[in-house]
Amino acid sequence: MNPAAILTQLGDKATSGKALPPVDQWHPAHCGEMDLVICADGRWMHEGTPIGRARLVHMLSRVLRREPDGSYCLVTPAEKVTIQVEDRPFLAVDCSRVESESAQSEPQPDVWQLVTDQGDVVRLEGETCLTLSETPDGLWLPEVPVRFGLAARLHRNLYYRLLESAETHEQEDGSLTLGFMSGGRFQILGQLAADEVEV
Repeated sequence: MNPAAILTQLGDKATSGKALPPVDQWHPAHCGEMDLVICADGRWMHEGTPIGRARLVHMLSRVLRREPDGSYCLVTPAEKVTIQVEDRPFLAVDCSRVESESAQSEPQPDVWQLVTDQGDVVRLEGETCLTLSETPDGLWLPEVPVRFGLAARLHRNLYYRLLESAETHEQEDGSLTLGFMSGGRFQILGQLAADEVEV
């Protein structure tokens, strides 16, 4: 099966309105693997060739989910195929400060929201926060949960933009944590071990 065939099979389920298809509620038979790789830099490669149609990539991203065993699958009501993801399937490419949605009258903490390369909007509040995880290159960089077990890595440009205004918090062991506040929680961007901190 090729990527376009998945969209043909889905019909309006993948394209109608802004609501995501309920891929978390679909439990079809597993039909093997597709030669599709989401690269760490955000490119989608089918049989070694980049998928040049941004709309096709966007529609495929809407039927992607992560399985309990950690694998990534494209899912339709009729079948499920496994694909490969080098790091995280999405990249967070922009951010902005927004008003809290709380109904309380007193001032609420600032909330930042991230936008992914596939148009997902993620608010950094409540249980949704940045965490550090290891990249394929062995670096520890921030990621954020998006949907259906999927996460977004911060794009390099956004990462450095956020670092410019980051706060530092000294830990008990002398290490420094870099980040910013959103939704009343400290959003971690990086960490310096005690022996890396300049005195």
